[in-house]
Amino acid sequence: MSENIVAETAERIFADLADAQNINGAANDGWKQPLWSALTDAGLPLSWVPEECDGSGASLADGFAVAASAGKFAVPVPLVETMLAGWLLAQAGIPSPAGRMTVAPARPQDRVALNADGTLSGRLRGVPFASEAAHIAVIAQSAKGYSIALVETSACRIETGESLGNDASDTVTLDNVRPVSSKPAPSAFTPTSLMQMGATVRSLQIAGALETMLEITVRYSNERVAFEKKISKFQAVQHNLARLAGEVAAAVAAAGSAADAIASSSLFDDAVFLEVASAKVRCAEAAEKGTAIAHQVHGAIGFSMEHILHRYTLRALGWRDDFGHESYWATELGKFVAARGADELWPLVASR
Repeated sequence: MSENIVAETAERIFADLADAQNINGAANDGWKQPLWSALTDAGLPLSWVPEECDGSGASLADGFAVAASAGKFAVPVPLVETMLAGWLLAQAGIPSPAGRMTVAPARPQDRVALNADGTLSGRLRGVPFASEAAHIAVIAQSAKGYSIALVETSACRIETGESLGNDASDTVTLDNVRPVSSKPAPSAFTPTSLMQMGATVRSLQIAGALETMLEITVRYSNERVAFEKKISKFQAVQHNLARLAGEVAAAVAAAGSAADAIASSSLFDDAVFLEVASAKVRCAEAAEKGTAIAHQVHGAIGFSMEHILHRYTLRALGWRDDFGHESYWATELGKFVAARGADELWPLVASR
């Protein structure tokens, strides 16, 4: 358990109502509503919303701990998306409605336009859980700058899709949609700020999922017997487990460092960008390498739908694409370093 009481509350709820084995064997989605009700009663979906905006008023650090816990359980409900939406709305002082929400854009190249008449237009791909959410928090651009708006999902056109983990990942089209509320974004707050926050949350989720993958894989290696001994006794398997542990440690460290940087800063400055970009790249790499190792150790059983491993590996792989994939962040990181020149490279690295 975490020493963070908010994360401990989340983990207790996940352990009781989001057990991977129970969900994997469920005949339908009837387990979702009890889980969501418990999370709502604990105030977790609106963790990052201040009390004056009808939220729980938890700190950024508390919310990041909840995101990491959600990753450990590969929770297939829009908890972190609702947290992000509430956080985005709070930047403009817009109260958060009750119920499930999501946030957009979730891709760096996508844009929402704020029209002269106050309506919103744009086509947004890969919006997580849009078809399950009642509202979407968006950041939009006009000639006067950026605004943050709350939109009813029913006012948008939704093209349903699925992520690698079989969670909703939809295309949302806003065609002159009238928002429920819209206010100017704070100065210096841009879509990149949302991308950095989303990338950090996804990095934490990936790291959390990798921790569970390691636990499952080590346990399996101590149970599976081949040639009259546990496979954990084979040097090749031990080597793979050590590699997996290394990837997990790297992801946890990188994601945690990015979360700490945001939590301790009042701005999305260069220091935060460096941490976030590095974390998303490293966690995405760890997801690719870690899932391959976990499935290799498990063999054929790990690929079966009856086994829970895929609940973590597929989601970790899918989360790489949300809020900028590793190639995007690697490119942005390269631009960031190149713009400062060779003389500043080492001081930049050493300062972290």
